[in-house]
This record gives sequence, C-alpha cells and structure tokens, in this order.
Amino acid sequence: MTDNALRELYQEVILDHSRHPRHYGALEQASHKAEGYNPLCGDRVTVYLKLGEDGRVADIKFQGKGCAISQASASMMTDLLKGRTRAEAEKLMEGFLHLVKGEAAPGLSDDDRETLDVMSGISQFPMRVKCATLAWHTYRNAVEEGAT
Repeated sequence: MTDNALRELYQEVILDHSRHPRHYGALEQASHKAEGYNPLCGDRVTVYLKLGEDGRVADIKFQGKGCAISQASASMMTDLLKGRTRAEAEKLMEGFLHLVKGEAAPGLSDDDRETLDVMSGISQFPMRVKCATLAWHTYRNAVEEGAT
C-alpha cells in the first residue's frame, strides 16, 4: 500500500470515529468522572468510568464537542480501554502519547499499535497533539481524582 493510500485510509478511520463515535453519552452510575478542556481550540470532553472491583474498566463513555481528531481519539480510546485493568490502560496511554508525538512506543502490543497507528500522523502537526491527547488525559484525571 502506498503512503498516500495508507494516509487516506487513516483519515477515513478518523472521520468514521468522529462521525459515529463509539461509547458516546453519559454513563449512569459512573464511579469516576472528569472534564477536560483545550483552551487553544475549544475542544471539550467529559469521560465517565465505571471501575470494577477487580480494577478493570467495566464501562467507559464520553461526551464532548470538538474537532474530528479529538472526537475520534476519544472514541478510539473508549474502544481500547473497556475491559482493561488500570495498569494496562496506563501502559496503553503512555504508548499512545509517545506515538502521537512521533516518538518510539515500545510498550504497545502489535494489535494496539495497529489500531492506534491511524493517529501517528498527528505528530506532523504539533498543535493537534493536544486535540488527540485531551480525552486520554481526561481519562487519567477521572481515574486519579474523579471518584463520584
């Protein structure tokens, strides 16, 4: 596959997640919640979590408004984090943060890397990195401080 074809495929995946976000909406009986805001562009996101007694993300949803990248990233994040332990989610987040900055992300599994590679091109647009990482940082805030 050529670089242009791959880039177009990645753009289609981002647009699909943006137009048809997964796990969108408020989560009734969330155990954790946090709100994130990017003042540079106006993106807003609220992440709702239900952590199980075993420490796994039993359920996760988000609400928000923003650019296609921020909404797609939040959608992809909820898909990937559901069912993971907090430690697994943290490792995934660290890998994602390195990936979107154009850095090596050695901690990602092959499957996770394949899913998240669609966002790797964002490293070429430094102002958009904050759009891509907003939901992920908000997830971390929800886990660390957002018990409801």
